[in-house]
Amino acid sequence: MDINKYIGEKIKYFRNKRNITQEELAEKLGTTYQSISRYETGDRNTNNALLYRISQILDISINDLFPPVDNAEFVDIGFGDSVRIPVLGYIKAGLPIEAQEDIIDYIDIPKVWTKGGKEFYALKISGDSMTPKYQDGEIVIFEKTKDYEKCNKQDCAVMINCTECTFKKFTWNEDGVTLIPYNTNKYELMHFTREQVESMPISVIGLAVEKRTNLRVNEE
Repeated sequence: MDINKYIGEKIKYFRNKRNITQEELAEKLGTTYQSISRYETGDRNTNNALLYRISQILDISINDLFPPVDNAEFVDIGFGDSVRIPVLGYIKAGLPIEAQEDIIDYIDIPKVWTKGGKEFYALKISGDSMTPKYQDGEIVIFEKTKDYEKCNKQDCAVMINCTECTFKKFTWNEDGVTLIPYNTNKYELMHFTREQVESMPISVIGLAVEKRTNLRVNEE
């Protein structure tokens, strides 16, 4: 895959979707429309700072400019600046992420993700309740958040009764919270009333933003 061409096509797609001309985008970026044209054809390389500015102008996530994680294809996106976050086997209640004792590894994420004070951690998936979307052994990166509105109908890490961390699709309304597995043939959804949510309690502790898959080569 030509990553520069892919990103360029995405820039053009979202620019047209927002009814922004190359000249208008160039003006906002302080460059020329010829440069925008070269970015969109993939003839000129971009960098993480530029892509972040473009994503803000086009009102999209910077991740929207890259191939979906589920492509199962390795792509070197060329981020120059990165930060290291812990990969946890389990989250213990009451402890900050950096104080967890069960850190099993560290991975790098683009530093631009942390703009505005955002914090991230990763979990190694254990079990098959979220298959086929997530497989056992895959690593999922989470943005630390407790925002129910932001997490509604999203895949989230949830703390139950201050003792158990689970990974499910999180939904909530005035009746309470429902945690939904993707593997519905084997697992049932979990529903908690508003009273249970407050008394147990049930807390969102992370919003899934990306998964990392190890591609294995079978040796005969």
